[in-house]
Amino acid sequence: MKVEKTAVPSGTGGSVAGPVKSAARALDLLDEIATHGPGTQLQLSTRLSIPKSSLHALLKTMTERGWLQTDPTGSVYQLGIHSLVVSSAYLTGDSVLSRANPVMDELAAATEETVNLARRDGDHVIYTGKRESVHPLRMHLAVGRRLPAYSTALGRAVLAELPADERARLVPDEIAPLTARTTTGKDEVLAIIDAAERDGYTVESEESCMGVRCFGVSLPFGPPGSDGLSVAAPISRLTGGREDNIIETLLSIKARLSTVREHSAIR
Repeated sequence: MKVEKTAVPSGTGGSVAGPVKSAARALDLLDEIATHGPGTQLQLSTRLSIPKSSLHALLKTMTERGWLQTDPTGSVYQLGIHSLVVSSAYLTGDSVLSRANPVMDELAAATEETVNLARRDGDHVIYTGKRESVHPLRMHLAVGRRLPAYSTALGRAVLAELPADERARLVPDEIAPLTARTTTGKDEVLAIIDAAERDGYTVESEESCMGVRCFGVSLPFGPPGSDGLSVAAPISRLTGGREDNIIETLLSIKARLSTVREHSAIR
């Protein structure tokens, strides 16, 4: 394993190790397969711009250690069982998730719709928790899924917690649509996020999933702009004032959690 080193001033006791190329490639490989799916050695080499000769040894090592596994033909690489072990340990030890679990239960019982919890990772959100709707028609969004924050209700609510200049930096000039209804104009998206800051919540209709409307708020569990909560429901079920009830329930829960946090800070 080749380690690049950066010289440091004399008297510091030696040198400081820089980035480890093989370790970075291993992490890039896990991210690539998690985001874009399995692939052959040639496909992964092309997708990651890593020479096949360099990738071969890396794939062999990661497969032997359980981070990756192959299909029955032995030619297609996908995430291995050890990836599940580590992700499960993360979810078990996450303090926000443990605090949010009863909140998700409460929200799911009150709305009878799908409830999602997610955390911002740069300009995306990664879904960390979910409660399924009691109805047969549901929104299929798995824990671990990664979506652009600026194109989802939950993500926009989280971005609204950040300073305006940071929001502008995180929303790209060219937005790739998730559906035919996704708002792709940067100025329009920033205006939606500004409204979320003012209103305390945001709504998106069919922008991340056709036929579904989502309602999102930020959660006051961590630093501003970290975690958010949403309710997703088929538009066909949003009749008889149900939309207003969902928004009121979300805002009520958010206000209660904010009050608890303020009192804890005072003490």
